[in-house]
Amino acid sequence: MDSTGDTPAPAAGLAPKLVVLAWLTQFLVGTDLFVVAPLLPAIATSLDVPEAGTGLMITVFSIAYVVASPFAGWLSDRKDRATILVWALLLFSVANIATALATDFGLLLVTRVVAGVAAAATGPTVYSLVSTRARPQARAQVLAIVGSGLLTALWVGAPAGALLSQHVGWQATFVILAAGTFLLALPNAFVWRGGPASVSGTPQEAAKGGRSGTGVAVFGVAVTTLWAFSVYSLYTFLAIALHSDGRKGDVTWLLVVYGVGAVIGGQVGGRVADRAGAVRVTRAALALTAVLEAAVALVYPATWALACALGLFALAAYAFFPAQQRHLVDMFPERATGMLSWNNSALFVGLSLAGAVGGQAVDVLGYPTFLYIGAAVAVAACLVAGGRPARPAPATGQEART
Repeated sequence: MDSTGDTPAPAAGLAPKLVVLAWLTQFLVGTDLFVVAPLLPAIATSLDVPEAGTGLMITVFSIAYVVASPFAGWLSDRKDRATILVWALLLFSVANIATALATDFGLLLVTRVVAGVAAAATGPTVYSLVSTRARPQARAQVLAIVGSGLLTALWVGAPAGALLSQHVGWQATFVILAAGTFLLALPNAFVWRGGPASVSGTPQEAAKGGRSGTGVAVFGVAVTTLWAFSVYSLYTFLAIALHSDGRKGDVTWLLVVYGVGAVIGGQVGGRVADRAGAVRVTRAALALTAVLEAAVALVYPATWALACALGLFALAAYAFFPAQQRHLVDMFPERATGMLSWNNSALFVGLSLAGAVGGQAVDVLGYPTFLYIGAAVAVAACLVAGGRPARPAPATGQEART
């Protein structure tokens, strides 16, 4: 039986209805995150502000997420996680309605701050709910399936929202997202009831988590920052570089190739991590990410070779994330939401650094050359991956016999 006690657990170790609901939740929240960028020109025109200035919407959302996520994770680990998730989804709905109704840009920025806070409490809580209810031997696989909702939003949800806005206005996109998250709050309020507050990994993992300190946690999430810098150094400036090279028409299908590779990579990474070990997968994925980012730089001028390299790069890069999440949950089973919150904050820090550093570096070095810096950062992440090992706990008599 699964942890809810009502349906048999499938191969992934979690009831299908829980996986589907978690996937949909991540998809809608991810769509809200990614849809803003293609809507910026329409928002600028509607509110009569410079198009360049509308990028602050993404900035304030990211800052709010980074600041609020650790606190939201701390609160979720001490209160009922399902309740935190429901309130976060309701707050997300209110923020999106307010975004649609905003009549000036200042108010719009405030609504995106609120949305960032709600997202900070939503994503890590969903990951924690599914990871602590899945069987330990299938934990990374479940995280990968749920995480694919976020990745699918990147190449399906965001373009669909942008297309919709062309016909009914950008405000309608946020109204639909608000309705979706509001409707998801109801089932999320009930289906997670009756499950365990947390499910630890193996006895050895639980002992390690209990003896692990701040140093291990910092090293653990620092790897995610380095990974995000490497990955988003490539992704953030790809479309801009292709535009400047006269390959504007290739942007859409190349991003689809990237998105499909990312989804597949997440699934492969999750499955392999459950069988071969999370740390092995994170290190292998980071090593391949470094090699393939350099390959993208080498073949960048040839579009079809670039497509192949992009797909392989995304597959390797996104195999890292579910394995990293599993590793953190295994190390800190009693603080799962908090660690996943710090991990998501680390992701946004790396993403923001890639944007801040990359803009000027691309101007000076050129896009392909900048990718070698991203590859070098992936090598550094590979060397750090796994964190400083905690001193192993003394084996009990039963463990020694096994």
